[in-house]
Amino acid sequence: MAISLTESAAKQIQKQLAKRGKGIGLKLAVKKSGCSGYAYVLDYAETLDAEDAVFEDFGVKVLVPKDDLQLIDGLQLDYRKEGLNEAFQFNNPNVKGTCGCGESFSVS
Repeated sequence: MAISLTESAAKQIQKQLAKRGKGIGLKLAVKKSGCSGYAYVLDYAETLDAEDAVFEDFGVKVLVPKDDLQLIDGLQLDYRKEGLNEAFQFNNPNVKGTCGCGESFSVS
């Protein structure tokens, strides 16, 4: 099981953590949501929980609840700027479909 970051995503996470002044990394989870089934949840990680798997790229830690790994194994988190828009992009090889608004995804 593996989760990876692009250099752009790692730099953005480092920037946000530095601005915030605390945190050990990024928490990436999945919740049931939307019309397709699941949605990504991003938050700051303050502590490492026993049920978290830890992945690290470019000096940045990503913590993922072990129960969510089967839905996002192989995911690459990217950060892109396109014109005036900036956002994290989830490149998840397990996704079989997304909803029209792009807020949720399905894996079956």
